[in-house]
Amino acid sequence: MTLIHMSAVRDLRVLLRLPDFRRLLTVRLLSQGADGVFQVALAAHVVFSPEKQATPGAIASAMAVLLLPYSVIGPFAGVLLDRWRRRQIILFGNLLRALLAACTAVLILTSLPDWLFYASALAVTAVNRFVLAGLSAALPRVVEDERLVVANSLSPTAGTLAATAGGGLAFLVRLLIADSDAAVVLLAALLYLSSALASVTMARDLLGPDPGLVQPRLRAALRSTARGLGHGLLHLAERRDAAAALIAMTLMRFCYGALTVMVLMLCRYAWTSDEDDGLALLGVALLVSGAGFFAAAIVTPSAVGRLGSFGWMVVCAGSAAVLEPALGLPFAPAPMLAAAFVLGLVTQGAKIATDTVVQTSVDDEYRGRIFSLYDVLFNVAFVGAAGVAALVLPPDGRSVPLVLGVAVVYSAVAVGLFRWRKLRKKDG
Repeated sequence: MTLIHMSAVRDLRVLLRLPDFRRLLTVRLLSQGADGVFQVALAAHVVFSPEKQATPGAIASAMAVLLLPYSVIGPFAGVLLDRWRRRQIILFGNLLRALLAACTAVLILTSLPDWLFYASALAVTAVNRFVLAGLSAALPRVVEDERLVVANSLSPTAGTLAATAGGGLAFLVRLLIADSDAAVVLLAALLYLSSALASVTMARDLLGPDPGLVQPRLRAALRSTARGLGHGLLHLAERRDAAAALIAMTLMRFCYGALTVMVLMLCRYAWTSDEDDGLALLGVALLVSGAGFFAAAIVTPSAVGRLGSFGWMVVCAGSAAVLEPALGLPFAPAPMLAAAFVLGLVTQGAKIATDTVVQTSVDDEYRGRIFSLYDVLFNVAFVGAAGVAALVLPPDGRSVPLVLGVAVVYSAVAVGLFRWRKLRKKDG
């Protein structure tokens, strides 16, 4: 483990010598740090407010409102990622999120209808997925192919850790300021603005697509959207490795979503009767899961080097299939926190491998729409998982069928990837 850690530190030093990578990483850290702040504010306002009696169904409905509309427009946004300058999308996307987050803070302070609050939060979330897809599509423009596995280990994982740190900062603000949901959202707005300013340090054309593919006029870009989306799907169908990795990662995201709703309900009702204590427990769970993400960044490059991307994904899914029920079935805080660490590690480890497979299998002119499709699959899987959890979970969150069902899905992913890996070796 020490050797792996030293290798990760050495790889990080190499990447940080690349000025364009440093700039893109700074934008990601500020952007995802703001995401963490904003998401904790939403969770506190929707799930842990004393005047709200959250149920699995209510949580599923909130997730559907926030995520499903983007799942409809996401593929079209992906075409624009391959038609407009990605740096400009990241710049104006973060500026728009700063404005929308400020509006959300105002709505929290007023007695306006809840649907206005959800509409504002929905807009922030929609733009968020757009920006993240742009950051992923842009990474190969600032890092050579041979360093992509390491970059995919460090960059998105660092972003996830920044989101975790942002969540911790939001918890701290809530401890210092009573009834501070609006103040937390304003802090998110400030971080979004900082991310936008950081993106200006990069050249307009740095992140692609190539100038010949850029369509500066909205009408011309929209005319090519449907045609471009069809081409992107055909391209993905021809890149079977990328398609297989996306299917596997979507199923693992489904599992993660179902367990997230379960932990929310356990924190809210089963482990404590105090809303603030429940929110603190959720914060600890997020912190432990973030530690798992960090561990994944350390071990994944070496694991992929030894096992290959699909071999490492088999190990991740297989480990989750065994450890998730073993740690989850007691429904006690300590083993559940251990499960949060394990699931953070295997989910992020599989995602790093998936990102690398997609980036190396898909041509640059298609990366934006493929990564937007990737995000859409993430959202649909998460919302679908929340819907299933709403049907299965009792009010206190303890559900043996849900834990065992998730273990079955993880097992199916591990077996399917193992067979796909053997088939690829046989054909190769």
